[in-house]
Amino acid sequence: MALAVLFAAPGSAQAQDAAQLKGIVEKQIAAFRAGDARAAYGYAAPTIKRLFPDPDRFIAMVKRGYAPVYNPSSVAFGSLRETARGPVQEVFVTDAKGQQWLALYSFEQQEDGSWKISGCVLTKSPGASA
Repeated sequence: MALAVLFAAPGSAQAQDAAQLKGIVEKQIAAFRAGDARAAYGYAAPTIKRLFPDPDRFIAMVKRGYAPVYNPSSVAFGSLRETARGPVQEVFVTDAKGQQWLALYSFEQQEDGSWKISGCVLTKSPGASA
């Protein structure tokens, strides 16, 4: 499936959404770093909350399967892309051991217009050492 880059003029609704989506990821990672399971869980979409019905289960899953985003040593944002399922934000993270990862965060817009994280696909960054 091809991904198209989301182009947005400064001040447009899309640009506002792009800033909001980046902020959501930043805030969730900050909550992970602070050990605030409840705050981190608050950024998850209802579909995620149905799979992990409380903050403790959610955090346990993140620690087990997404350690690089749970405790990154560095974070850098890449492109925001529009897909058939909604926006996807590239986030480049480096874990505590120096391994580089690409996290693709997907989002779901809520009835009130806000955005929540609907998923994250984590892979080693291209060219990263094993």
